[in-house]
Amino acid sequence: MSIDTTFQKLEASLIKIMDHLKGEFSQLQIGRASSALVEHIEVEVYGSRQPLKAVANISVPDAKTVQIQPWDRSTLQSIEKAIQVSGLGINPSNDGVVIRLSIPPMTEERRRDLTKLVSKIAEESKISVRNARHEAMEELRSGEKSGELTEDQLKVSEKKLQERIDSMNKDIENLTRNKETDILTI
Repeated sequence: MSIDTTFQKLEASLIKIMDHLKGEFSQLQIGRASSALVEHIEVEVYGSRQPLKAVANISVPDAKTVQIQPWDRSTLQSIEKAIQVSGLGINPSNDGVVIRLSIPPMTEERRRDLTKLVSKIAEESKISVRNARHEAMEELRSGEKSGELTEDQLKVSEKKLQERIDSMNKDIENLTRNKETDILTI
């Protein structure tokens, strides 16, 4: 396998890891309204389960409210029930036209718990990065053993690979620090 192919695979893996991390962080409830809090909730409508964003318009009219307006009013009850059982911890308010979610202010204890969760999610991402690094290193070493790479090419590639991994870990740390700051800011 060529060096370019190995680095392309690594880069694709790193992009997936970062996208997953950003997605996980966006779903955390940090005291501010965000459509990402509810978009992923599965709703039982028309005989199948669909994500909420596929059956309703989700908007954020102010910093403390998420508003959900279904395209078909007959789905209001199903949406309300899905939100209640989702584990979000917010009681929906249904007025017959839209569902509103009022985001409560966070307690200090909840903020500490969320920062621990952010750290855990970040650590899982770093583990994924290490696994991607390990796979890329193995490919490079097998290339050297098979004669496709010289020892010098292997050393240069390993150094380049490590620099990219260090950069990715730094990005994860920055994203984590920013998220923790968002959570702790009242």
